[in-house]
Order: sequence, then C-alpha cells, then structure tokens
Amino acid sequence: MARTVTLRDANQNFAKYVRAVEAGEEFVITRRGQAVARLAPAAGMRKLTPEQQEIRRRLVARLRKGWKLGIGKLDRDSLYDR
Repeated sequence: MARTVTLRDANQNFAKYVRAVEAGEEFVITRRGQAVARLAPAAGMRKLTPEQQEIRRRLVARLRKGWKLGIGKLDRDSLYDR
C-alpha cells in the first residue's frame, strides 16, 4: 500500500523518497489534500525478495521445459484448412 506524503515534503526530501522507492516502496504525493502524483519503482525495476527470486527461477525453468499437450507435432498444413 502506498504511503501518502505532501508535495512540500516530497520536494524537500526527494532523495530520501527515491531511496525508499528503490527499496520497493510507493508514495502518493498530495497537494492541499488531493492526490496529484505517484512515486513508484519503474517497470521492471522492483527488487525481488529471495523467495520471489526462487519462484521466478522455477517458473522460467518450467516455461522453458514446456508442457506435453498430447497432440503430436504440428505443421503448417494441419494448422490451416485449405
């Protein structure tokens, strides 16, 4: 869940908030009580926990192995009716 910070605080402590974002936190920046922006890790930049890294490694290995569908080899002619 994103933490809420004021625009003034975000401006004065920008480096602190960027370090927190690098660690995976998200912030909603408000002006006069209204949300105006979100400070979040860039896509693909989130750091994974060791458990998440292990899950990702197993998932990639399984995807590379594939699944047997029991339908044999497919060729172009069998894919398209002519």
